[in-house]
Amino acid sequence: MNAEIIAVGSELLLGQITNSNARFLSEKMTNLGINVYFHTTVGDNKGRLTEAIRIAEKRADFIVLTGGLGPTKDDLTKETLADYLGKALVIDEETLNTITLFFKQRKQTMTPNNKKQAQVLEGSHVFVNHYGLACGLKTNTKPAFLLLPGPPKEMYPMVEEQVIPYLAKKQGASDVEISSRVLRFFGIGESTLADMLDDLIENQTNPTIAPLASSGEVTLRLTAKGDTDENSLALDKLEKTILESTRSYFYGYGKDTLPTVLGNKLKQEKLTLASAESLTGGMFGEWMTGLVGASSFYKGGVICYDAKVKQNLLGVEEKTIKNAGTVSMECAEELAQNARKILNADIGISFTGVAGPDSLEGKEPGTVYIGIAKKSGTKSFPLHLAGSRDQIRERAVKYGCFYLLNE
Repeated sequence: MNAEIIAVGSELLLGQITNSNARFLSEKMTNLGINVYFHTTVGDNKGRLTEAIRIAEKRADFIVLTGGLGPTKDDLTKETLADYLGKALVIDEETLNTITLFFKQRKQTMTPNNKKQAQVLEGSHVFVNHYGLACGLKTNTKPAFLLLPGPPKEMYPMVEEQVIPYLAKKQGASDVEISSRVLRFFGIGESTLADMLDDLIENQTNPTIAPLASSGEVTLRLTAKGDTDENSLALDKLEKTILESTRSYFYGYGKDTLPTVLGNKLKQEKLTLASAESLTGGMFGEWMTGLVGASSFYKGGVICYDAKVKQNLLGVEEKTIKNAGTVSMECAEELAQNARKILNADIGISFTGVAGPDSLEGKEPGTVYIGIAKKSGTKSFPLHLAGSRDQIRERAVKYGCFYLLNE
């Protein structure tokens, strides 16, 4: 089955919001074995939406439309599709009851235009909206049309809880399953990783390998087609082959993040952590305290942006600041050592550097030093990072997590 996703909403074209729905839907469709070949975005205009539907109908046998199902006049998706297909719009009583109850519980007056959200194309399968008002639907036409609400907080659970099981059941006649596994890497660029795996990527058949870079990280999506047991074995074999040459950069799977993997490691090993942050201004501490169960491993941190704070509060020696500077491996090591001692933690980590845009102490923007102190000793890691001020700070924190995972 080949699909096209049409996102409806002038706000998307104006850049007021990001079309995250298309990414989400592409992933879910791919996992169901549905090939998504086109993404289209169109504004709240009946003529242009009709044209987008006409084009999609020529090249897809499954067309997904998101957005334009609300109560206002510019919500035109159902009306436009009904006119295009020559289908009548009828009221879905379950949805209407939900909408009526919504206003009744809030002691608000339900205006007539809210009934519009209970309209469906005659003969379609209805998906109840448990997180909003506008229902979703799938037509019984060829090509088939799937209409979904635009707000992600409504659309995502509708797809996860209702649409995917419905489509999977409809495709149940197929004995071919599609299984995916995502491997996550840090500290290596997409081109370098692809070059290391060039032979595997060049000669891939089943399973396949798809690299993707984002925010200083690289992921590999491995996809196998076959029965469930065959897929699992094939993915295990391919993963083992990949990690033979890339293990030093590998840190997790799927939706893992560097902070979550680090937090899990610290909890499992019953280790505690303290931080001293100059360059990153508390970002590392924010990431740690955002993790569930952080109180079991994160003691706390000190934001030591000013040199006097480094010296007076965290005990960095005056001669260190005078001779090596605050942006130095010596300063990073003392910060990590003293944060560990002061906060009585098993591990101390520090961040110092130059985020830019100006130089500091003769050091260029992107110069970063990360210190890690343990009972067994202290190490510092020099980095030369590129990007904006925010990107440098964020990447420094990610490197800190990565070093903690691998030390």
